[in-house]
Amino acid sequence: MAKKHTYKTLDESEEEYYRNHPDEIDGYLTIAFEEYAKDGCAAALLAQLRLIARVKGVTALFQETGITRNGIQKALSENGNPKFEGINVIMHAMGYCLTPQKLDVHAK
Repeated sequence: MAKKHTYKTLDESEEEYYRNHPDEIDGYLTIAFEEYAKDGCAAALLAQLRLIARVKGVTALFQETGITRNGIQKALSENGNPKFEGINVIMHAMGYCLTPQKLDVHAK
């Protein structure tokens, strides 16, 4: 009988990586927000936040925020349109805050 291979998706591989390297999450999120500031792609930013939410544990975030697991997953979904307050609460529960950073809008 042939052995069945189980392959991981890219998301599963990334999630496993950040579970094993939690010290790299800060840099990952910094880059995610920098890229969002450049291209304004909310779907990409939400996907990156969703990945870190899974690494941190959606159940733990639910317990911390009071937002249901389904609500967290929906807010951070590709088609999510979360309110600013929701993102702020989720970020705080993950151990982060939304902090403005001055941009040099004249740099090219």
